[in-house]
Amino acid sequence: MPRELFGTDGVRGLANTHPMTAEMALRIGAAAGRYFRRDGSPGHRVVIGKDTRLSGYMFENALTAGFTSTGLNVFLLGPVPTPAVGFLTHSLRADAGVMISASHNPHRDNGIKFFGPDGFKLSDQAEEDIEALVVAGAEPAGADNIGRAKRIDDGRFRYMERVKGTFPARMRLDGLKVVIDCANGAAYRVAPAVLWELGAETVPIGVDPDGFNINDGCGSTDTARAAEAVSAHGADVGICLDGDADRVMLIDETGTEIDPDQILALFADRWAGEGRLKERTLVATVASNLGLDRHLAGSGIALRRTAVGDRYVVEEMRRTGCNLGGEQSGHIVMTDYSTAGDGLIAGLQFLAEMKRSGSPASVLGRRFETVPQLLRNVRYDGSDPLADPVVSAAVADAEARLEGGGRLLIRKSGTEPVIRVMAESENESLMAEVVEGICGVIAERDRAASAAEAPGR
Repeated sequence: MPRELFGTDGVRGLANTHPMTAEMALRIGAAAGRYFRRDGSPGHRVVIGKDTRLSGYMFENALTAGFTSTGLNVFLLGPVPTPAVGFLTHSLRADAGVMISASHNPHRDNGIKFFGPDGFKLSDQAEEDIEALVVAGAEPAGADNIGRAKRIDDGRFRYMERVKGTFPARMRLDGLKVVIDCANGAAYRVAPAVLWELGAETVPIGVDPDGFNINDGCGSTDTARAAEAVSAHGADVGICLDGDADRVMLIDETGTEIDPDQILALFADRWAGEGRLKERTLVATVASNLGLDRHLAGSGIALRRTAVGDRYVVEEMRRTGCNLGGEQSGHIVMTDYSTAGDGLIAGLQFLAEMKRSGSPASVLGRRFETVPQLLRNVRYDGSDPLADPVVSAAVADAEARLEGGGRLLIRKSGTEPVIRVMAESENESLMAEVVEGICGVIAERDRAASAAEAPGR
């Protein structure tokens, strides 16, 4: 059956609007409960975490009702990072984990992400099976087999110890001043505490969630406030997490944002030099800069590219036995340490490299010369603009113009109605002309399609 609920990263949408309603969350919970308890035996359990969105309370309760109605016991973690859910699902020997979050989106959006018993995100097939149960309706458990719900108060502390355990055992962060921006999100308590316990002088920002301010003018998608704090406090580095803390953006001591491709290159070089980069290969997406390819090739490191999305990076890493991967948006996955992208762990590994090398962040964050890249987002209201033959023709013409001197990447976002248009070329004027031209055609065709679909026409 075609997937209508699940996108590239679970179910996501505007809170209180289909599919992100309390009723649908209950049905999803019941369907997932039936899927994970399909042998009918008692004792099955699910872990549920969330970020700090106001709607998280509603979805937490609805999912709990759905799971318990089909006989699963529920462990409630409260606000914790997404990677904490993956870790605790495996640690608590649960059958599944759920993270209630829309990641970097505004507070009005929310989402439901699933993890399997191994702590990794569910496969496409598992999500399709759960969606089929949502459509068919999940049979409830008998009155004597309804599940229980229990709050796990120390979940975040267990995760904190896990995160600290990834940091070199005989190393401390004394002497480093770190701005930590938690985006008023899921890591607002754990991230500053971990850095302080490891010896850093911390400047916390984005640590006052009110249900509405998650990702609002802060975090990995808006680093201006953190950059100002780095300069104002004379900090050595800034670590900016997103709402569910599975991605990170770093700010060097000059207040300049560090490209995550540069961080991946740094880690790949370090791990390859230590002989622990498995398959001597880095996994990244089609959006990573061409300069990364050139740098890795010069170091004898292979690069595997996937579709955009951290789940595709992780799937390729597991398929090929690689242990380092990531994407340009700030997801950095180190399967030696975590089953998902973990912004805090990635930030700690960067700090460890600062301590080892004695080099400032601005030096460590410049491993290679980037090829100029331009990204524009075009929001659409009608049907898929990429299916429009006029748009297809404009894309084909742009590819022909760039052939041999650059590349073009156009894709639909998996989390919002946006077309992402990216080009890469040494010829920056041509690159800008190509991108703006395609964006203009997409916007014009979407306006025409929306007008044709409007009532009364």
